[in-house]
Amino acid sequence: MKKKEVSLFLAAVISHIFWGFSFLGTKSALGVVHDDLYLLLAHRFLIAFAIMNLLLLIRVVKVDFRAKWKRIYLPLFMGLMEPVVYFIGEELGVIHSTTIFSGVMIAVIPIVAIFAAIPFLHEKPTLGQILFSFLSVGGVIGIGLLTKSSGELDWIGVVGLVVAVLSAAAYGILDRGLSAEFTAFERTYLMIAMGAVCFTPIALVRTRFDPAAFFAPMGDPKFLLPVLFLSVCCSVVSYFLLSYMATYMTVTRSTVYANLTTAVSVIAGAVILKESFNWLSAVFCVVILVGIYGVQKFARKGEPETVQQSIQSTEGEQR
Repeated sequence: MKKKEVSLFLAAVISHIFWGFSFLGTKSALGVVHDDLYLLLAHRFLIAFAIMNLLLLIRVVKVDFRAKWKRIYLPLFMGLMEPVVYFIGEELGVIHSTTIFSGVMIAVIPIVAIFAAIPFLHEKPTLGQILFSFLSVGGVIGIGLLTKSSGELDWIGVVGLVVAVLSAAAYGILDRGLSAEFTAFERTYLMIAMGAVCFTPIALVRTRFDPAAFFAPMGDPKFLLPVLFLSVCCSVVSYFLLSYMATYMTVTRSTVYANLTTAVSVIAGAVILKESFNWLSAVFCVVILVGIYGVQKFARKGEPETVQQSIQSTEGEQR
């Protein structure tokens, strides 16, 4: 296996393992702020943005937007799609729908992204990749069906989840599409900046612009430690790794790894929280992994790594 393939595989595994454990940190932190998701998100992305700027100050990485400022609205729009619009849509969906419906809707994000990449990025997934993508998504849906359903479905939940699915797919397309113009760090920096800029005012309004109420949760270790994990591991590291993957992998190959998050979450819940885990859960986790493997295995030989190569390949065929 080539070194780049190994690094891309490790990037995928590490980022989605972090996201698989993120529900533990979110659950603990939300218990401190009385389920105020926007207060949690504000702290999460403010800390993440501070870390990104610290990396710039100590010259670990460099960014140069001067030559790119005319096109900077594109990565900013990407950051608006995720995390901002995605988290808002997901929250509305979870609150106003059943757990099964919301789980199924979120599971189809990779499929939507794969088919959107065909016209927008000129990517050409093989039949094997499409079939194994559906297999992996089927594993996620199967796990969702095993969970005890709660909540009631209404139109707000449906709209919220549709918005979440479309925004996540748009993020994946833009992250890949902008890889030729903006580095992985630059794209990550701008999207985290959007998270901090958008969620902080919402949180301030919800705390009535009271600094004491806004910063009070930081004094509780049950909030501070989880939010540091969410900021460092699930925001800075994971989103950077995702952008790194998008630079060299097609949307079909990169997005299917998102289903790994579900498998990790189920196993983590069983081991740490002693949640239900039976042989059927194990089977669906294996189905997810087989689907991910199949998507990588059945990639087109000589598959273009960059967006330009995909476009040039399509133009060559048209000629």
